[in-house]
Amino acid sequence: MSFPWAEQYKPTNPFMRWMDDRLPLPRLVYNAVGKGYPVPRNLNYFWNFGVLAGLFLVIQIVTGIVLAMHYAANSSIAFASVEHIMRDVNSGWLMRYVHANGASFFFIVVYIHIFRGLYYGSYKPPREMVWLLGLVIFLLMMATAFMGYVLPWGQMSYWGAQVITGLFEAIPLVGTTIKEWLLGGFAPDNAALNRFFSLHYLLPFVIAGVIILHIWALHLPGSSNPTGVDVKGPQDTVPFHPYYTAKDGFGVGVILILFAIMVFFLPNYLGHADNYIEANPLSTPAHIVPEWYFWPFYAILRAFTVDFILPAKLWGVVAMFGSILLLFFLPWLDKSPVRSGKYRPQFKIWFWVLVVDVLILGWCGGAPAEEPYVMISQLASMYYFAHFLIILPIISRTERPRPMPNSITEAVLGTDESAAQPAAAS
Repeated sequence: MSFPWAEQYKPTNPFMRWMDDRLPLPRLVYNAVGKGYPVPRNLNYFWNFGVLAGLFLVIQIVTGIVLAMHYAANSSIAFASVEHIMRDVNSGWLMRYVHANGASFFFIVVYIHIFRGLYYGSYKPPREMVWLLGLVIFLLMMATAFMGYVLPWGQMSYWGAQVITGLFEAIPLVGTTIKEWLLGGFAPDNAALNRFFSLHYLLPFVIAGVIILHIWALHLPGSSNPTGVDVKGPQDTVPFHPYYTAKDGFGVGVILILFAIMVFFLPNYLGHADNYIEANPLSTPAHIVPEWYFWPFYAILRAFTVDFILPAKLWGVVAMFGSILLLFFLPWLDKSPVRSGKYRPQFKIWFWVLVVDVLILGWCGGAPAEEPYVMISQLASMYYFAHFLIILPIISRTERPRPMPNSITEAVLGTDESAAQPAAAS
């Protein structure tokens, strides 16, 4: 989508003109985050979280590079090298705590970003590719986080790797071969640690590349907005800079304050105490759990306890991966012509039921694999799949949406477009 009313980049400095003619990088930046990119004038603070996700990716890459300079990817000294970083490297403790808690904050802002997209219908045409690329980023994040959790080589690191890679054994015929190929052996050891370290270092840069595609796909149709109404003209937009750079700057300030509180006062709150014990293949922890941001999917995995045609373990693996892959089909499961949940009364109710359901799954995933948590996770898993496969398609065809504004300007000012034109022109 082109914006003919957008301000075009016209460098005045001779060097910038020369540069822009030969390598139009200044023009690209200007059109991406400057006055050359018109944005709907009614975006709320939930639209800040995409920028915040990019911020934490940068934090993770920078701190990860520094940590990699001192980390030893060898099973005999990996745990000691982490303790060396914490105790002997100048500001090493800070780098590690920023990196560890940065992963948690990265997932927090991404989860909010995803649920904002679910509520406001950001997956609907013409932004399907933006949604699909976002899910690819999410999958890459999960893989990166899992491999990063293994690197400290503590008890939970080792046994987490043992449990997660052991899931592949549920695949008939080739499962054991896949597991041994991933680990480089029969169990997590030096070969697995080297592979995980290499991929953990590489994947953030792959994520950065997919983010560029994600932003590119977003800039073709333009940003969505809380009303779900298409941009009608210049009266519906404002330049990204300075309006949304200032708004994003405020969001960055708030999240960095919260992040600093976590790093300096609660650095181990989201971690597990057993990971400060060196990995011991002969001592199994009483309660093996992944990091908190995997808990909903872990609960779905453990919800299957009975063999039915196929082994329960295989059903759990299929359901866990299916819970994410299901989101790739969301643009075609929700047929409602109305994008925003703000104007869909039934959708809004079921959306909040889904939010509560995911929180319950997270609670069950972090709890021991015993009753009543197993039964609750089974019920919550059933609802999760029913929401997308049954409830959402039905309400998208049967609900009666509320009246929508004719334009973004009308939604903001309560006036029609013609009345807003003089104000926009002035």
